Amino acid sequence: MGIFNRIKNIMKKPEPPKQEKSVLTLALGDILEVSLVTYEIIGKTSLQSRNEIFLTLQDGNTMRYLKVESREKLYYELYTPIDGRLDSIQEVPTTIHMDDVDYYMEENYSTYVSNQGKTPFPSSSEQYIWEFQSDNHKLLRLEWQDGRMMMYEGESVLTADVQIIRGT
Repeated sequence: MGIFNRIKNIMKKPEPPKQEKSVLTLALGDILEVSLVTYEIIGKTSLQSRNEIFLTLQDGNTMRYLKVESREKLYYELYTPIDGRLDSIQEVPTTIHMDDVDYYMEENYSTYVSNQGKTPFPSSSEQYIWEFQSDNHKLLRLEWQDGRMMMYEGESVLTADVQIIRGT
């Protein structure tokens, strides 16, 4: 190697370090392991006014949903869709009794969401969300968007139980 090449390499700016993949920056096709089950991300809903995403996960024929919320630390909740409906979206009760479990409303909000891939709602628009929790820490989530309702039952997941296997 000549002296000019050595000088050129010394003067060249070092490449910036690659930013590590975060769960909040995952994209479609990435692979996650949640509670020792490997899932492919096939859909992503980003909530604009909150630092939160709702990932559609697939493992074979099994579909699950992972809510990731970033506050002072990352919080994870894993949901399974359930069949159900309410009589009126205008009057969501503060307590829901379902399968011998009482769920109490913890939070309700509306926000603009943007969807990518296969998600429960195909369009990006305003979404209304109600979150409930039972005394034994079971979770219930209701979503309403464009005249359609989805219901999910879930549980909190420890941070150590969520691992990024492959990120694009």
